[in-house]
Amino acid sequence: MEKLLKELQQAALQRETRRHFFQTCSTGLGAMALGSFLSSCGWGGSQTAPAAGLAGPTEPMTPRPAQFSPKAKRVIYIHMAGSPSQLELFDYKPELVKYHGRDCPQELLEGKKFAFIRGIPKMLGPQGKFAQYGQSGAWLSDYLPHLQGVVDEISFLKAMHTDQFNHAPAQLLMHTGSARLGRPSIGSWVTYGLGSENDDLPGFVVLASGGKQPDAGKSVWGSGFLPTVYQGVQCRTDGDPVLYVSDPAGMNRDIRKQTIDAITEINQQAYNEVNDPEILTRISQYELAFRMQMSVPDAMDIKSEPQYIMDLYGADPNVGSFARNCLLARRLVERGVRFVQLFDWGWDTHGTSADGALEIGLKNKCRESDQAVAGLLKDLKQRGLLDDTLVVWGGEFGRTPMQENRDGLTLPFMGRDHHLDAFTVWMAGGGVRKGFSYGETDDIGYYGVKDKVHVHDLHATILHLLGFDHEQLTYPFQGRSFRLTDVAGKVVKPILA
Repeated sequence: MEKLLKELQQAALQRETRRHFFQTCSTGLGAMALGSFLSSCGWGGSQTAPAAGLAGPTEPMTPRPAQFSPKAKRVIYIHMAGSPSQLELFDYKPELVKYHGRDCPQELLEGKKFAFIRGIPKMLGPQGKFAQYGQSGAWLSDYLPHLQGVVDEISFLKAMHTDQFNHAPAQLLMHTGSARLGRPSIGSWVTYGLGSENDDLPGFVVLASGGKQPDAGKSVWGSGFLPTVYQGVQCRTDGDPVLYVSDPAGMNRDIRKQTIDAITEINQQAYNEVNDPEILTRISQYELAFRMQMSVPDAMDIKSEPQYIMDLYGADPNVGSFARNCLLARRLVERGVRFVQLFDWGWDTHGTSADGALEIGLKNKCRESDQAVAGLLKDLKQRGLLDDTLVVWGGEFGRTPMQENRDGLTLPFMGRDHHLDAFTVWMAGGGVRKGFSYGETDDIGYYGVKDKVHVHDLHATILHLLGFDHEQLTYPFQGRSFRLTDVAGKVVKPILA
């Protein structure tokens, strides 16, 4: 009896809520209020689908055609969190050797802000030994011996620049087009525009290595104001790939399916009442989670790969690593995953410790990753996947041509501070030119002097290769249409094949 009285009291209270008033008001006030609310979030009225007619609310991940014929169908984006030094890897500056150990000229410091440099730092020559490789004659250092063998597959963007010199905002800008929280990541925009080719796997998968998450946190693969069905799904490389993917003890698959069906029915009734798109996301994710019980363990189990493939990547099937993640990335795109994001932490080389030293830590990070990246390009190519898979490699900014100091003191190891005016990103496959270098920096690698590329330009180019006009891939939110490139960006046409 006590339980029944509590239920009656709860029902009476619900009839006094604003939601009940709006739902039952005969004047239409409830519909107007709901329509106003939903339209401010990009939904409601006649617009029951995202902008440009890209997706319907009932099937958010259904595969959809691009706006025009794409060169790439999927993306593997490799982010080296912390930002590797372009001056040790790709951007050969023999003139910088001449200035090694000298005081930095004052004109390079005036009006500049640095994350850590104070006073007058010393110039720092490149620590790697450079040579030209491949038919393209691309310059690479001895830090990357394996990449030397696939350099003719790559287009280098040598004069990249950004607006941010601290890790978290720079990572947000690189992956969401904004240095502030709340914008959708590029992987979310891609799955919003194209949907997924596999009903049993997420359209956007994230794999992290290096022992830590990116400085900007999980917002770099978040969906922002897009429906959360488009956010990245982080998979673990040890244990269950996704937490709770296995059935709990005492519950078999049939019982779990009945549970999901019941939850879906309740959620569908709720959606019919309030038309909230997040309820559709909830329905979709419950159903996807059930299907993932079978598909994810198979996709993430690299022990079925032959030994020669393991050797190609330098991967150990029993140990989580960047190399293992590169192999998993190939397996995922092979199964129709639209966007795979690899984050590898530990590329911040300030010179404050051996791990953060150009001559030690950077070498070690290259040793851990170089073979795997080269192996990924070779493996995609031999399987016929590289032609329509776009691979992107880079950090969030560059490194200075002067050695970092702090409070005017020389640090114990060789290191470089954050630098926003010049860095290198490279792309391969998916419609970009092979064996090509675009953009130049000055004699010491401080400024871009030719064919500069901003982060927004990189985003516009990636979307173009996937078949989208970056100005037309939009989503209405809070009264205006937003896009990945904000109000800027142009396609870097010279690197297109």
